[in-house]
Amino acid sequence: MTSVSVIDSVSQAATTPDTPQPYRELGLAEDEYARIREILGRRPTEAELAMYSVMWSEHCSYKSSKVHLKYFGETTTEEMRAKMLAGIGENAGVVDIGDGWAVTFKAESHNHPSYVEPYQGAATGVGGIVRDIMAMGARPLAVLDSLRFGPADAPDTRRVLPGVVAGVGGYGNCLGLPNVGGEVVFDRTYAGNPLVNALCVGAMRAEDLHLAHASGVGNKIILFGASTGLDGIGGVSVLASESFDGDESAAGRKKLPSVQVGDPFTEKVLIECCLELFGRGIVVGIQDLGGAGLSCATSELASAGDGGMHIDLDRVPLRATGMTPAEILSSESQERMCAVVKPSDVDEFLAVCAKWDVQATEIGVVTDGDRLVIDWHGETVVDVPPRTVAHEGPVYQRPVQRPEKQDTLRANGSAALTRPSGAAELEQTLLRMIASPNLASRSWVTQQYDHYVRGNTVLAQPADTGVVRIDEETGRGVAIATDCNGRFCELDPYQGAQLALAESYRNVVVSGAEPVAVTNCLNFGAATDPGVMWQFQQAVRGLADGCVALGIPVTGGNVSFYNQTGDTAILPTPVIGVLGVLDDVRRRIPTGIGAEAGETLLLLGETADELDGSEWAHVVHGHLGGTPPKVDLAREKLLGEILIAGSRDGMISAAHDLSEGGLAQAAVETCLIGETGARIILDPDQDPFVQLFAESAGRVLVAVPRTEEPRFTEMCTARGLPWRKTGVVDAESGSLEIQGVTTLSLEKLRQAWEGTLPRLFD
Repeated sequence: MTSVSVIDSVSQAATTPDTPQPYRELGLAEDEYARIREILGRRPTEAELAMYSVMWSEHCSYKSSKVHLKYFGETTTEEMRAKMLAGIGENAGVVDIGDGWAVTFKAESHNHPSYVEPYQGAATGVGGIVRDIMAMGARPLAVLDSLRFGPADAPDTRRVLPGVVAGVGGYGNCLGLPNVGGEVVFDRTYAGNPLVNALCVGAMRAEDLHLAHASGVGNKIILFGASTGLDGIGGVSVLASESFDGDESAAGRKKLPSVQVGDPFTEKVLIECCLELFGRGIVVGIQDLGGAGLSCATSELASAGDGGMHIDLDRVPLRATGMTPAEILSSESQERMCAVVKPSDVDEFLAVCAKWDVQATEIGVVTDGDRLVIDWHGETVVDVPPRTVAHEGPVYQRPVQRPEKQDTLRANGSAALTRPSGAAELEQTLLRMIASPNLASRSWVTQQYDHYVRGNTVLAQPADTGVVRIDEETGRGVAIATDCNGRFCELDPYQGAQLALAESYRNVVVSGAEPVAVTNCLNFGAATDPGVMWQFQQAVRGLADGCVALGIPVTGGNVSFYNQTGDTAILPTPVIGVLGVLDDVRRRIPTGIGAEAGETLLLLGETADELDGSEWAHVVHGHLGGTPPKVDLAREKLLGEILIAGSRDGMISAAHDLSEGGLAQAAVETCLIGETGARIILDPDQDPFVQLFAESAGRVLVAVPRTEEPRFTEMCTARGLPWRKTGVVDAESGSLEIQGVTTLSLEKLRQAWEGTLPRLFD
């Protein structure tokens, strides 16, 4: 978009119906452009065309996913709905956690921007999700990041990963927000299309909840925070709505729209300013400016309100000269918020902003009409029904078809793969597995993040879940975890989504927390591919049905389509975040075993010969095929109830869920995290290889004090939860012994586990 000498006003648009317009270049289909003309009764102005193009993009409008996402609402029960104070459709989900406290949390994707400009793409992904939490009236408490890259040894992974990690850490650390959890996964399908999913959790008193709506005729619209610039025009709203064409060169990346540039110090001050404004009760409605910028904030506030809105675009503070109305409305410059304020409160609002040295400008007013009207240099450049921009965009019934390859994929199981036999081969396999990129320690990544800033972090990486204290007086806190195994979802997207939900749920309950809500970040290939839409449909249904089985609602989330390079789509990756509540964080269960000699190690759940889609098949054989592990959500719920009860009664001293890598990986990690040795006793009636490396769901390794063992095992038996005594803590040995297989010193295990990522990326 370039400056023009004559303003393309509404009156000019009405008299020049045949003026050519670059709607295709802006991502609009011919029928979408025709619909805009029908809505307006004329051609759109340049500014209107820009607004519709970004707001009707896949990223902002959910035009390909709406028909499937409604299944969440159809399956949510009244009991589940009663837990929510705000749900799908708001900036973030909010749940009541008791004692007058409410918690808000949400995940967002910044995938394509993070490929183009890894540092800024990831950094502004963190900044954007933090502002979503701020917009609900909450203080942000902590962030998590779920990251996926191409092969760990690929040249482009070496370009992208360090920048992404530095961006996540740099922005979050400067904000003073602890990073308490997440994932780092490598797979060839993410080459050229990394996934950067950021999650933030915040807390507030329940009565302080704020929503995004422009109500009250005469109320003022105030834009506050950073100035508006040319950075980010056509950024995430456009980047996230189209596949990469396969040109991975620097020149190819430079052809893409610009990525936003973040300033965490500005956002830090903005957080404190917002919290004081909320505390004074002078905010009627509020919206952050993220994807689609002012186009989104103004249209969504007006659409959700009870009137119209008039905006004077001349009053928007700019940091670039010669910007057109279309550019101002489309800019995705960071660290900006838009508030609705009563006229009587404007002076106080501006005074608070001045106190925090936050730029604030009154740019408009709520009107009694039903139009969003925007003026520029004395001319009206936008006059639209706001709902048609924000909430009544295109809705597509994309073709859905189960891919023909699915039967072949499912039939190609792992049973024919050569398995290790004998103690020497099992030991060699164990060492190879724990050093593989997907199972190796993430400390090279996580040491770049601050886990304990603000002093309320109770558990953080490498623990299974992040735990943060909310109320210092009572000790009330929350636990949060994210999970997804894309290989399982490739084999069966319905079951794979439920396995992701089950693992995230399990990671929360092993901390002793009670799960209360779910968010998601649904990452898939091109929406125009019927096979991808089948994967998406199945994953949504699997997640929704799973939430009903567990009794916890989906409170919101994000959809990211077009994650593919050329014809290569990513593995279907529905990242699931589960939020849990602890009435007192002092009773949280750690992941690593302690130095209390003689504690019993119990394996809860049952192990089956389930290695299809496993990390072993992937690492040792480069194989993907077969059927993912069975998921029993009733068993997962029972497992959770027992772990929560064990936490409350002081019966469990450590707990670690079993997932990728199976029992072998869990045993190594719990020993190394706790810096304590152990002895593992295998079942003589079952194949040692299966026991060590199978990835059956619904299993947890727990350490129980000897005095509590009878009481805990009796509870498991009475409730019908299978358990087996599988070992003992051996604090003096300094090693992990797997009887009949191997004895490995903790030092040797640590060298294998912690050496991989530094070797690849230092």
